[in-house]
Amino acid sequence: MKLSKYRFTIKPENELILPPYKGSTLRGGFGSALKHSVCVERGGECVQCVHRYKCIYSYVFETPIPHEAKEGKRSKDEYVPHPFVIEPPLDKKQYYGIEDELDFHIILVGRAVDYIPYIIFAFEELGRIGIGKDKGKYALEKVISINNDRELLIYDGDSHIQDDFYVMDSTELVRQAAQLNYQQVTFHFLTPTRIKNKGKLTIDIDFVIILRNLLRRLSRLAEVHCDEKWELEWNELIEMANERVSTVHSDLRWHDWKRYSQRQGTKMKMGGFLGEITFAGELVEFMPFIKLGELLHMGKGTVYGLGKYEIKGE
Repeated sequence: MKLSKYRFTIKPENELILPPYKGSTLRGGFGSALKHSVCVERGGECVQCVHRYKCIYSYVFETPIPHEAKEGKRSKDEYVPHPFVIEPPLDKKQYYGIEDELDFHIILVGRAVDYIPYIIFAFEELGRIGIGKDKGKYALEKVISINNDRELLIYDGDSHIQDDFYVMDSTELVRQAAQLNYQQVTFHFLTPTRIKNKGKLTIDIDFVIILRNLLRRLSRLAEVHCDEKWELEWNELIEMANERVSTVHSDLRWHDWKRYSQRQGTKMKMGGFLGEITFAGELVEFMPFIKLGELLHMGKGTVYGLGKYEIKGE
């Protein structure tokens, strides 16, 4: 899997008033600005557009199933995981003056990595349109490409965007993760995590539920956005997780959060669990999926930054 991560820094030109959790606002504004910038059928629905398989906006935000992936039971799914994750700041600050700055991260997957110039332009456009309550304006100060501890400035507020940026190969990340001989690992969920079990959102999770969610999300991202079909023994992995890994301690708590949907014109509940849960057992086989999920999040609502976690192993 080809991946890239960036830190965007914006500077208000007048007062910005944002919600405590900014992921939905950033995602919604980004989508509107990108569509305004590239859509050739203004006001139309992507699902009916003849350009939907060639349009950057459609690919990033309304991701249709590629023709070659429409087979078997998956053909009934109209859309698939989007090739990006927005990570808003974790603080609850709502008021930003002209002396402040706001940082957030964007992670791109597969073909979306090549669209970073369009994404930068969309966030520039969003600054001119305005964001949050009263549509506060901002300037996009800089964009930094990130790879572990390495950082590279690719945009400094001028019109020229550097085409030399870090691209991560998941093969290396998987190789490093496979060498982590942890006997115990703690998941620290930093943003609301929405996981369904038997069709319902739940906080009552175990390692098997986490693994199923990670395998489903990561393999689908690889297949649709990276043209990689994972050949894995799914049932064997789940059986191993069930037999070899147990829950040591759980301190998860439910956190309710609401976002406003412009499309539906109403507020929607987006609650999920936060906190820590610790597992112990033979974890080596599962570490590559865990480490990839640490970068790409898990559960529903990842485009808003939901499902972000960090792990601590020993």
